[in-house]
Amino acid sequence: MRRIGLLTSGGDCQALNAAMRGVVKSLLYSGEQIEIYGFLNGYQGLIYGNYRMLDGGDFSGILTRGGTILGSSRTPFKTIQDPDPNGLNKVEAMKHSYYKLNLDCLVILGGNGTHKTANLLREEGLNIVTLPKTIDNDLWGTDMTFGFQSAVDIATEAIDCIHTTADSHGRVFIVEVMGHKVGFLTLNAGMASGADIILIPEIPYDIDKIVKAINARKERGSKFTIIAVAEGAISKEDAKLSKKDYKKKLEKRAHPVSYEVAEAIKAKTGQEVRVTIPGHMQRGGSPCPYDRVFASRLGAEAGKLILKGEYGFMVGYKNREIVKVPLKDVAGKLKSLSPDAAIIKEAKLLGISFGD
Repeated sequence: MRRIGLLTSGGDCQALNAAMRGVVKSLLYSGEQIEIYGFLNGYQGLIYGNYRMLDGGDFSGILTRGGTILGSSRTPFKTIQDPDPNGLNKVEAMKHSYYKLNLDCLVILGGNGTHKTANLLREEGLNIVTLPKTIDNDLWGTDMTFGFQSAVDIATEAIDCIHTTADSHGRVFIVEVMGHKVGFLTLNAGMASGADIILIPEIPYDIDKIVKAINARKERGSKFTIIAVAEGAISKEDAKLSKKDYKKKLEKRAHPVSYEVAEAIKAKTGQEVRVTIPGHMQRGGSPCPYDRVFASRLGAEAGKLILKGEYGFMVGYKNREIVKVPLKDVAGKLKSLSPDAAIIKEAKLLGISFGD
């Protein structure tokens, strides 16, 4: 009998259910006798022993379902070693839950912060296998994370819809796309939807360069301009600030960065500017077909690792192949876009401005 724990941590995204289904179905179809324990609301469930036993029926009909049947929450890694308000040692509590249920393995689905804690639990002696989820696609050690393509599809559709109204009224439209630290989502959605200007965290923007690109479009006879802006986009002036000073500025910021860009454009061009923020829509809804297949494959490979007793790995995707990546190599590392990346150079060949 194998006893397997499952939890989903951090922000939700599409295909979490598909990935868990992949893990469970691969174990069930192996012929192994298994018990499955689902921890509720991420690491909080592991800390406080909130779980429920699951069987194969719980994973039927969830391939196309968004969100997570286990619930999720954020448990910041930077405070994981701090006692809870009642003085509880959270790390020891998680270990207690694991050993109390006599688990053979804990499967954890999450992004960057989640993987830091997962690696900590590995270092504490727990058998851990992880799966890479995040709409930002910023997890080190994998070329792709599930949830990313679904979010690209939603953000792309949002920008597509803006095109007609922007054309009708001859306005500048800004669509703010999720992505605090990296620009994969904004870049891909922007290119897919024909955005004219794309602003991402990795390439600090110059507002005068943005205005120049807008004016150049007007001179060519274009009535409107579409700008895709990552929520973490940063100006060249702000990029020169220390991390401490920039953090202070962000704490005082009254509006998202898109509104700052909009005000600056309006002041310099006199054009009408409108801002649209799809927000959490990008994390919601059913997973796209790509993510359903991708998450299922990752889940199946996680099941194979469990059957072979190979623990301490994230199941990732490199060079179009499913691979196992040591957790210690993943934890604490952020994957970001290089300003010299081929896709950015190609976008510039298409006439897209990055405000640089």
